[in-house]
Amino acid sequence: MKFKLTKRKKKILVVLSAMVILTAATPFIINAYVTSSVKSRLISVEEAAELNADCILVLGCGLNQDDTPSPMLGDRLKIGVKLYEAGASDRLLMSGDHGREEHDEVNAMKTFVVDRGIPTEHVFMDHAGFSTYESVYRARDIFEAKKVILVSQEYHLYRALYVAKSLGLEAYGVASDLQPYAGQKYYDTREILARVKDFLTSIFKPRPTFLGEAIPVVGNGNITNDKDIYGDTASVNPDDKPQ
Repeated sequence: MKFKLTKRKKKILVVLSAMVILTAATPFIINAYVTSSVKSRLISVEEAAELNADCILVLGCGLNQDDTPSPMLGDRLKIGVKLYEAGASDRLLMSGDHGREEHDEVNAMKTFVVDRGIPTEHVFMDHAGFSTYESVYRARDIFEAKKVILVSQEYHLYRALYVAKSLGLEAYGVASDLQPYAGQKYYDTREILARVKDFLTSIFKPRPTFLGEAIPVVGNGNITNDKDIYGDTASVNPDDKPQ
């Protein structure tokens, strides 16, 4: 017995097929839009040196088992130091996850750059940079930055720059791809979904997990210290960890 589709059923089938195709294609369309819309904001260290930005925002990305920066994070920090030395900005903002005492990205990041000669008072820590979106949002609202240089690997910079653009920041990105990274194909694939997520987040603009009083990045970075390990702590109470 042959099954014959009526005209109405054919139309419904076409519409449903189109919806399935569009749904499957949407993440790739958004991914292409996010990357293309900010590609011109990717610049070199030499170009960044002419910007006189409010700060160099280094985005956290994990630690080794001994609590030192991972290879990816270490390369971001090296580029951050290079930008500082080139005169791109005289302030570094380390933004990462310090939501648990046993996982402290930001102090590891600050220690890394201070050990390489950056004055401790020029290095701020954002202890509540739990995501790319929250790091950029807090750079604007807590640290009062308006013109920023974002430092991360290129695959990640597109999303960070898109978020910054949506939040009204004048932002530029300097890539820190100094070596091949294990698992890069996985990161590239996951990043497509992350771009879709932050595309939607940038539309609704939710508040980050923590806000609080302003800590202008033009001031003394030691105000963000929660450990007495950097010399001059600017009379910061170690029990008052900034949120």
